[in-house]
Amino acid sequence: MAHLIETMAYVNATPWHGLGEKLEPKQPLEIWAEKAGLNFEILDSPVHYKTASDESQSIILPFEDQKVLYRSDTKAALSVVSSRYQVVQPEEILEFYRDLTEIAGYEMETAGVLKGGRKIWALARTGDSISVKGNDLINGYLLLATACDGTLATTAQFTSVRVVCNNTLALAVVDKAHAVKVPHSTTFDAEEVKRKLGISISGWDQFKHHMHALADRKVNDQESEHFIRRVFGADLDEGYISLNQYAMKKVQMLFEGHGRGAELQSARGTAFGLLNAVTEFVDHEKRARDSSARLDSAWFGKGASLKQKALETALAMV
Repeated sequence: MAHLIETMAYVNATPWHGLGEKLEPKQPLEIWAEKAGLNFEILDSPVHYKTASDESQSIILPFEDQKVLYRSDTKAALSVVSSRYQVVQPEEILEFYRDLTEIAGYEMETAGVLKGGRKIWALARTGDSISVKGNDLINGYLLLATACDGTLATTAQFTSVRVVCNNTLALAVVDKAHAVKVPHSTTFDAEEVKRKLGISISGWDQFKHHMHALADRKVNDQESEHFIRRVFGADLDEGYISLNQYAMKKVQMLFEGHGRGAELQSARGTAFGLLNAVTEFVDHEKRARDSSARLDSAWFGKGASLKQKALETALAMV
């Protein structure tokens, strides 16, 4: 079965999904564009239709309200969108980081193409980090992603990676101001997005406070079971439990010592450990067609929503 990831590049450790081409650190964005597969344009063409199945009687007419988006390199069609749809080019995704990497100390970490070009992203490390309970390191990142098939607004958001297990967690779930979404009905203005993000960079301090608070919050067996049932919706519908038995049992096992970093002081028997049991499940254990499908879910889909719910539920315990 084909991967959802078309092309991808990364630096440092192999990503948790195990995909992509490794680069040396501090490569210019032009190299990133080539190795990550972002060196193409998204072009458009008017939609046309035939008026009859009989070729001799048929004429081809334009449908001016819609257009086809396609790749400049392979000519492969990507989607059919409104004529008012504003495309964000792959080059714009990488160029967003030029001044951040050349001046502000950010470092590109990964970039790539999903679903044949329908979704593209880049991720850079911000230089922010925290250590929970002394030896549980979390690094901060800035993710920029867009799609041309209507599944995702162009989104810039701060996110984090727990080093011991490579679990990802978006800071945007703590405070919606830490993500900026630009709908495709408007023009993507990189400088305006950065301006809005600049207001929320202090959100990393809030994130640190929340992670330390979760690590200080001890939980008992009853509380951990209640947390897992809440996250997976079991309290809402008893019939839903059977559909999530695998997930709930897996998260419980990860929390009880089988997860990466589960025995660290920060995670053992704490709300922080519960949260990371869910993020590890989503990023590493959740059933998916392949690793690229799991990445798409963990960053942009149902997996991301599940992690958001886990964080909100954990913070409610504090």
